[in-house]
Amino acid sequence: MKMIRTKSISLLISTFLSAALLSTGAVAQDPTQLEESVEKQQMIELGRRYESAWDLYLTLRDEADGGTRLTWDNLPDWTGLYTRPVEHIALFDPDQPREELPTASLTPEFRERMLERIALSRQGIGYDLLGKCVPPGYPRWLTSPFLREFIVTPDQTWLITEVFNEIRRVYTDDREHIPVDDRYPTFDGDSIGFWDGDRLIVHTTQLNVGQYTRDQPDHTDQVESVEIWQKVDDRNIEVDVWVYDPPALTEAWYVKQFYAKLSNEDKLLRIHYWHCFENQNNDVYETEEGRTQFRDFTFTDEDDRRIR
Repeated sequence: MKMIRTKSISLLISTFLSAALLSTGAVAQDPTQLEESVEKQQMIELGRRYESAWDLYLTLRDEADGGTRLTWDNLPDWTGLYTRPVEHIALFDPDQPREELPTASLTPEFRERMLERIALSRQGIGYDLLGKCVPPGYPRWLTSPFLREFIVTPDQTWLITEVFNEIRRVYTDDREHIPVDDRYPTFDGDSIGFWDGDRLIVHTTQLNVGQYTRDQPDHTDQVESVEIWQKVDDRNIEVDVWVYDPPALTEAWYVKQFYAKLSNEDKLLRIHYWHCFENQNNDVYETEEGRTQFRDFTFTDEDDRRIR
């Protein structure tokens, strides 16, 4: 079946929007909210059509005729510093109500693992490897707080987050992924992509085992994703994300992430080198009960000098 090109999905959305209004009689409902709901369902269905992220990526690339190579004269302007809305920080899917379970469709093993973690968390028992200064890695990279920066060049786009100084390099110079015999998992994997107009479409693979964020599901080292990045107006960048992970997910997990540009007229904001071991009081360990605990706090000038 030939895929409906995502750039033309607005026509499909309007059709389903009209049908939804007629069938439910929801004429009093906010049309914007209903349209967003219908659009998300269409994106979920798009992910379900493909067995893997790679299949979806190849279809998108074919639909874009291989994409458009950028030059220094036609670079999208993604300059500035951005941040993820604070109300979304604890959630991989911003649409998930805080008191409800994550929206992922999990296999029985990974659902049980997640439910156990959530139950312990509600008892105050929880441990996160970030406390040991382990980088979040991707896909959790998408949820990191603090500052972000996007550097667009003709052959690469750098997606930067201040947290743990993680930089994702998306190669857009027609190269393929690393050969299979040379692959090994890393925190942020290997990313290749192409430009379709002003949209950056990315496939990421070769990732470590990890967790989407606290009180969220785990993922395996078979996790892969497709992302469609786009600057939608002067201050906002959005990304549609489909995550595939056969051992953990029964179908692709679709989410939309949002990043807002910060005002920086005085140019005081900038990306800093951010590492938790810069603070001598960030020596964290896991207790026998599974809780996160800090070792003895120290606040002397001598201790402060020792870490510099």
